[in-house]
Amino acid sequence: MAEQRVRARITDPKVMRALAHPARIAIVEHLGSTGEAVSATQCAGLVDLSPSATSYHLRELAKVGLVEQAPSRGDGRERLWRSTTSGFSVEGDLDEPETRRSQQELVDVYLARDFARLREWFGRQHEEPRAWRDAATLMGPMLLMTAEELVALNARVQELVEPYRRRERMDDAPTDARPVAVHYAAFPID
Repeated sequence: MAEQRVRARITDPKVMRALAHPARIAIVEHLGSTGEAVSATQCAGLVDLSPSATSYHLRELAKVGLVEQAPSRGDGRERLWRSTTSGFSVEGDLDEPETRRSQQELVDVYLARDFARLREWFGRQHEEPRAWRDAATLMGPMLLMTAEELVALNARVQELVEPYRRRERMDDAPTDARPVAVHYAAFPID
């Protein structure tokens, strides 16, 4: 079983700004969800950048504590990186204008990435096996709830997805398991 790490609570606007880049979100997501230690060259393939650009992003993430150098696999010539956390939540002080701006920048990048994934899925779902087409879903029910009920619903959703977290399942997942992106948002509207 993979080493478990705690989820980071991001409250510092500086950390939010450092993470507000598509490549950095992808790096943190991959390293956090897999627990792997990777080189900048390996990571470059994940984020479609050069190894030197990826190395820069890894160093910037290390400056704010989201990744760290990992032990070498052998001769020490290759610098490896790993996540310091298995995930993160953004919980800044929204009464502070700098925090609000930084959080909004991070959320914009995060949502752009998630919606691009969703569009990409719908563009290629016809190429997928029937089982995966039938399993995937997009839903948007309109609910009527109190804040306390929404807190309870969020806790239940978290409890439902917990056993399937990639990092904890990597060593013993079924052979036909694939990474699955779950985008869940619940918020009041006017």
